[in-house]
Amino acid sequence: MESILAALYRGLLQPEDTIVPPHPEYRPLSRQIGALTEEWRNRLGEETFHELEEYFDLCDSLNRMHVEAAFIHGFRLGANIIIEVMSRRGESVPDATSGVPL
Repeated sequence: MESILAALYRGLLQPEDTIVPPHPEYRPLSRQIGALTEEWRNRLGEETFHELEEYFDLCDSLNRMHVEAAFIHGFRLGANIIIEVMSRRGESVPDATSGVPL
């Protein structure tokens, strides 16, 4: 198995292309959006619908920026948690009988 760092370096690790939310409503909502998109394409005509698609592309770009920032923030938070936990390895968690508050 290749290391995560090697896969990341080689551009093989692209989670945004493979993540499918496990929420049970995800796929039905995705199908509903596809059906509504086709309805709007038929109602508006190709030229007007193309303008609407450009608007949606801008919204998608903004959303991708937000998701990227949230990913970076979450990754840093997780790394900082690990650093804190590992830097306090010698400390033990007091038990209920020690009289020391958790």
